[in-house]
This record gives sequence, C-alpha cells and structure tokens, in this order.
Amino acid sequence: MILMEISFIRSRSSKEVNMAAEIQTIPYRRVYVWELPVRIYHWLNALSIVVLIITGYLIGNPQAIFNANEAYQQYWFGWVRFLHFTFSYIILFNFVFRIYWGFVGNRYARWDRFVPHRWSQLRDLWETIKTDIIQTKVHGRSIIGHNMLAGVSFFVFFYIFLLQTITGFALYSSMSNSFFPRLFAWAVPLFGGDAWVRQWHHLFMWFFVVFTIVHVYLVFYHDYFEGKGTTSSIIGGWKFERDDDIKNR
Repeated sequence: MILMEISFIRSRSSKEVNMAAEIQTIPYRRVYVWELPVRIYHWLNALSIVVLIITGYLIGNPQAIFNANEAYQQYWFGWVRFLHFTFSYIILFNFVFRIYWGFVGNRYARWDRFVPHRWSQLRDLWETIKTDIIQTKVHGRSIIGHNMLAGVSFFVFFYIFLLQTITGFALYSSMSNSFFPRLFAWAVPLFGGDAWVRQWHHLFMWFFVVFTIVHVYLVFYHDYFEGKGTTSSIIGGWKFERDDDIKNR
C-alpha cells in the first residue's frame, strides 16, 4: 500500500514537471506608440467634442432652466453660446495641428495608417471586420498602432469633422463681423440656405455621439480581450506587444 502511494506521488510529480515544461513563457515588450502631442490632441479633442455636443444640443433645443424677471439676470444661455463658439475654435486648431503631426510624428501617427493603400492593409481591414463586427474570429491579427478599421473610421471622422466645421462657421457667419467666420459664408447658399445648413450641422452632431459610444466600447473591448494596455496607452503612451509580433512588423 505504501509502495503504491509512493509510485502514485512519483507519477503525479512527473506529470506536473512535464506540464510545467510544456508551459512556454511568451515575452512581451513595452512599445512607445502614442507620442505626447498625439495624446494631448486626443484628450483635448475628447473634451471639445463633449462640450460641443452638450452646448450644441442646448442651442438647438433651449431649455427653460432658470427664471428671472429681467433678461440681464439670467445669462446662462449666453455662456452656452460662448462655450460653443470657443471650443469650436479650439477643436479646429487642434485638428490643424493633427494634420501637421500626421507628417512629422512617428509611424503610428502618420496618415498612411488611416487610408488603406496596400493589399496588406486591406487584408488587415477585413481581418478586423471579421473580429470586431461579424465576430467570426476570436482574435485577429496583432496591430501595434491603429488597426485598419480604426484608421478608416478616423478618416471618416476627419471628413465629417470638416463638414461640421464648414456648416458651423457658416451659421456663425450670419451673426458675426469677424474675418474668419465670414470665410465660410459661401456654404449657406451652397447647402440651400440657413435652415438646411442648420439641419446638416445637427445631423453631423449625432454622428459624433454615435462615434464616441462605439469608440469607447471598442477600446475597452480590445483592452479586455487582448490585455495589451490599450486604455492606458492613450494616457502614458506605452503598449505591451509580443516579441514575435514586433519582429514580424
């Protein structure tokens, strides 16, 4: 009986040793992906979008929040308009800076990461669609920076932002004598008048609402399933990538 127990312990320990030998350690390396200017652009853009959505909605649908006998005693709507106009300029010049950084930043910030122009990028785009949208695959190909689906999404984001800027400053041009807003006065007759410009401007706002929700969801989705520090990377700039993935890039 004792010999049988000893042989069982030995066989069990040998199996554990074999199992431990079969476990392979996968080396990961810290990769500096998002430079400080990109991170500043991201968070300034996020703040501006939130403020612009809230103030824009209030401008289009004013709420009777306060009551007073005289108009001068309640200037909250004036502050709403002031914040909307101020952050319009902030997000515009922030975007202009991002255009510049797309030419001088590291390879993860370059414009060729946003527009698929090679067959390998089209394959990456299809792989990401199968993983994130169709979900016929659990894990897609490892991409260190933006995957191609994110890149194309941000390119559409930039295009809609351009239209939002044109329609927004076109509306502002009719109530401002400043030089810059008047540069967009041509858009009013092009879109068919102030009413249509306002409708398109309001419609584009909902694009940014939906984009923000999907963007936040996918960030946490990839962070949970990949475990590479996707969320923290936009704060500190670093991601964790497998050595073999880095070597294959």
